Amino acid sequence: MQHKKTSALKLIDVPVQFHDKPAVMNGARPPRYSSPLRQSQMEATREAILQAVRKQLDQGGLDEISFADVAESAGVGERTVYRYFPTREALLGAFWSWVQLQGPAGEGARLQAAQPGAFSADRPMRILLATDAWEPQVNGVVRTLSRVVAECREMGHMVEVISPDQFKTFPLPTYPEIKLAIGAHETVQEKFKTFEPEAIHIATEGPIGLAARRICVEWKLPFTTSYHTKFPEYVSARLPVPVAAGYAYMRWFHKPSGRLMVATPTMRDELAKHGFRNISPWARGVDTVMFHPRDAEDPDLFEGLPRPIWINVGRVAVEKNIEAFARLDLPGTKVIVGDGPQKEELRQRYPELHFTGTLQGDKLALAYASADVFVFPSLTDTFGLVILESMAAGTPVAAYPAPGPIDIIPGSNAGALAATPTEGLKEACLEALKCDRGVVRAFAETFSWRVCAEEFVRNLQPYPEPEKTRFWRKLRRLARLRRGPVEAA
Repeated sequence: MQHKKTSALKLIDVPVQFHDKPAVMNGARPPRYSSPLRQSQMEATREAILQAVRKQLDQGGLDEISFADVAESAGVGERTVYRYFPTREALLGAFWSWVQLQGPAGEGARLQAAQPGAFSADRPMRILLATDAWEPQVNGVVRTLSRVVAECREMGHMVEVISPDQFKTFPLPTYPEIKLAIGAHETVQEKFKTFEPEAIHIATEGPIGLAARRICVEWKLPFTTSYHTKFPEYVSARLPVPVAAGYAYMRWFHKPSGRLMVATPTMRDELAKHGFRNISPWARGVDTVMFHPRDAEDPDLFEGLPRPIWINVGRVAVEKNIEAFARLDLPGTKVIVGDGPQKEELRQRYPELHFTGTLQGDKLALAYASADVFVFPSLTDTFGLVILESMAAGTPVAAYPAPGPIDIIPGSNAGALAATPTEGLKEACLEALKCDRGVVRAFAETFSWRVCAEEFVRNLQPYPEPEKTRFWRKLRRLARLRRGPVEAA
């Protein structure tokens, strides 16, 4: 594709076409990530492009930035800039994230604030959240999104959630508890038009996420995404699909996003190695009121079971690696809280396991507080919200050194890590048993859902004024023109 050089490239005029096949974008294959030399060359090119954006901003405002001028300043072809950053939003999102990591503290915020019509995180906004994971599903992704939505509304933002409960659905093969929307595109498009969002966040890569992504790309709307589950590993554990194919899809899905939000530095580094860009931190919180240590008058949920109590909470599914927990030779009782497709298989193979089924609310909080150690064997989670919930109840955590645990546990005095991702979990369990429960609780109190929501809002990529007003006004006018002949008839 050829792009004409212009003095200023407006947001709504970016001439980019996205194809349905992940392997091809803008007429060119995306960069490969196979060799260290190639990776180093790509990083150098990306750095030069972002340095060129900084130079353009020093010389003028956001409206003066053009892909042609950036390419000339960086000493690369304009097509190269488009290969790395398919939209203006992706380019600017990467730039703000890069400035925050590379520049002095606060430089990113200072540069943004200096732009005409700059976005302020304190100003109430109309935020649209598109997600395939929502209530009544019970998992960490749903808890995170629902709490962030509640906090954003308390902060004064208007939040519209597009979720599976608004569509006809079918159960996900091998995991019927998860419902996938059918024919989401037209309904999602109408919700966009009705709500007229200022900022759009796509939380998942399922049918609703795909529909929202397609609309944003076709209408050239800025949007952000987040990475909640190690989707390639999840699919590969259930189906004969190579992990590399999963990552190819995920790179394609997230590439036009202005910012890809991740929960931990380890997850950020892991995704960067797989070729993801525009990665920004988005921490998690925990409800320290609901989840709290057991008081003297509170019942012991596991009274009568041999101690110590080793507990795991979550989906009982193969990708959670629960069998690694079941195989451990530990004294006392191993308890599994939750439900899922692997439950019956584990019950038959390990009759000594104690299953409670799904627990919620006060019962779930009491289960955490009644246990001695929480065991988290998963290698596919990106954070593990259950870790913080357990710590809030004063129960220490033993886990493998995977994304999430490796970012939370070291130095916390609230748990212990196994020696490797495959060995040493038993030793970590016995070490965690020695933790002071008061210290464990104090560590959990440092996490806040309000801070999590504020970071989410700062990461958003709002449609800048006055482009936003012009775009939605134009869309309303076109809608009236289309309705005109029908109404006249």
